[in-house]
Amino acid sequence: MGQIQSDEDKEVELSDIQPLYTRFMKECPSGALHLHEFRKIFGVQSTSEDEALYMETLFKSFDTNRDDVIDFMEFVAAVHLVLRGNLEDRLKWSFKVYDRDDSGKLDKQEVKRIIRIICQLKKNNISMTPSEICDRIFDLLDENKDGHISLSEFMEGAQKDAWIMDLLKLDTNARGWFRENWGKDS
Repeated sequence: MGQIQSDEDKEVELSDIQPLYTRFMKECPSGALHLHEFRKIFGVQSTSEDEALYMETLFKSFDTNRDDVIDFMEFVAAVHLVLRGNLEDRLKWSFKVYDRDDSGKLDKQEVKRIIRIICQLKKNNISMTPSEICDRIFDLLDENKDGHISLSEFMEGAQKDAWIMDLLKLDTNARGWFRENWGKDS
């Protein structure tokens, strides 16, 4: 009996890269995706400072060589992560987004900042404030109670609680958006 492979388990196929490259070059003729283009591609033209900071944080998480542009290879890696990355890879990426100071651990200010933005972007009718959500995250994840969440605490804790997982994996329907807007060459 054969196994059915999900999209998450498959590598990006070479046949998928050519149309992606064509579309990337159409959107970014210079071969480099800048922050303002990244915001435009994702349809975020908001004047909200929080949303602007969030988009900048996402952009920087994909700019692996830190040259303030996303080249095609970084773009392919980002697309692969968003469309087909496994849960562990997506959680590691989420941790990187939360960890604004690149310290390898999260403090309450970093977590609260992202939670506030997520609440604003998702526009959920959440009965808790970002501070209350942050406190609950720390109660559940900060196992050694040192006031910081390590990558291992983040990874283990997220997988123990569905509510936490929903907040931490930063799923803002990027898969659906990408498939709708970039899945077919238009």
